Amino acid sequence: MNATSTGALLLCRADPETVRPLAHLLREQMLLTRAGGEWSVLVPEGKPWRGTGPGGGDPEPVDRVLGGWATALAVGSTWPVLALWWDGDRAGYTLAAGFRRTVGYIWLADGTPVGEDEAMRTFAARLGLDPVLDLQALEELTRPDPEADAEARLRGLLAVLTRTGLTLPPGLGPGESADRLRSVAGVQRGAERIEWAGWRDAVRVELDVVEAGSLGPWVRGPRARAIAAAQLAAGLPLLLWGVRRRSGGWAAAGAVLLAQGALGLAYHRAREAAERS
Repeated sequence: MNATSTGALLLCRADPETVRPLAHLLREQMLLTRAGGEWSVLVPEGKPWRGTGPGGGDPEPVDRVLGGWATALAVGSTWPVLALWWDGDRAGYTLAAGFRRTVGYIWLADGTPVGEDEAMRTFAARLGLDPVLDLQALEELTRPDPEADAEARLRGLLAVLTRTGLTLPPGLGPGESADRLRSVAGVQRGAERIEWAGWRDAVRVELDVVEAGSLGPWVRGPRARAIAAAQLAAGLPLLLWGVRRRSGGWAAAGAVLLAQGALGLAYHRAREAAERS
């Protein structure tokens, strides 16, 4: 590897439709495409690690930038996110899963391992890999090997992940420059550009995902409207009864039902108005 081959990938263990809403919230321009049956890959269009860091200081290392993105995606999802990165001096990965502490490993450019062996065991456990065969292959990557540089180490890591269904398109892998990664991702079938369009559109995308999921019928539609109407019908007499009896508990219960019913109907109308606009 050399200084011109800095690159980064975000591998998400979910399909592009599931990844898209959260990717918008990163507020970064990226390309999103499928990477096998259960995986998607996000390729940064820019190179934020070459810019200035927070407060206008020195540029942030590529591993720190990618680790932050992976963490942000993982805490808002139920699927793990694997950040792969490499530059002229090092290469490595960061695995984020929910609110758990991230785990990572680093190799020097010549392939010298500088991480902790425990990281590979945690990596295998969080991705549900085979605790014997897969872990053995991962542990080989932590042992000295004069024939394997950092790029080869990352390819070995990806080879293990192919057993989980991960399949990166040709040309989209370790050692390639950020420009090359972007051009390869852009020509993939079904690739789409992720761009920040403001909080209003981001919230709208999130709501679309919720409504399309298992909770959809309870959030919007005939069933949701019926529930909201029932809450209003039950809440008003309950609130009045509680007030007459001077029962704070029953009055509060009635007020909650009224509020939930009103919010349910208001949400439905707001969504219809947003779609017409």
